[in-house]
Amino acid sequence: MRNLKIKHFGVFSAICAVIFAFSACVSTKHVEPCSRELLGTGIKSPVQLADFFISHNPEYGKTEILKMAEVYVAEAAMENINSDAAFVQMCLETGFLRYGNLVQPEWNNFCGLGAMGPEHPGEIFETMEIGVRAHIQHLQAYATTAEVELNNPLVDPRYSWPHKTRNAKTVFELAGTWATDKEYGFKLDNLLSELENF
Repeated sequence: MRNLKIKHFGVFSAICAVIFAFSACVSTKHVEPCSRELLGTGIKSPVQLADFFISHNPEYGKTEILKMAEVYVAEAAMENINSDAAFVQMCLETGFLRYGNLVQPEWNNFCGLGAMGPEHPGEIFETMEIGVRAHIQHLQAYATTAEVELNNPLVDPRYSWPHKTRNAKTVFELAGTWATDKEYGFKLDNLLSELENF
């Protein structure tokens, strides 16, 4: 009888081990890290970017944010800018397009470009596409040490300024350069970590 109990316990333990191993395999999800470099290619698709955005602002129209995500990916690819980093920066700068600071929603200014105070509240762009292009071009200006020939027509009115005074290779280096907030880079890093799960 004792041997029978031991045998049953052994079988039970083996079954539990198999179930645990199977559940671990099923629940484990490989998460590919997003680059923190400004130059390069993002890994997230427009759909993934839009899903990430909607998780923070579910009231915003899915069609509209998907279109914007598509423009971010396309424009970033044209200038060798990391679209993941650019998109999360837009989310941070605009409060996931809720705004509330100097820049107004109708200005199509997605990165606080030129927003320095009440007398200089920020640049205004005619369309969403032009606003995204200006954002990408401004990031490209920060990420490079000299003006280079852009693939798209220049729309960033402040493009030449960073080359003279600022340089940033990663999102962390945007703190104290792009923004005065010393935690700015870590805030972008946290958003990229969230985006990795989409």
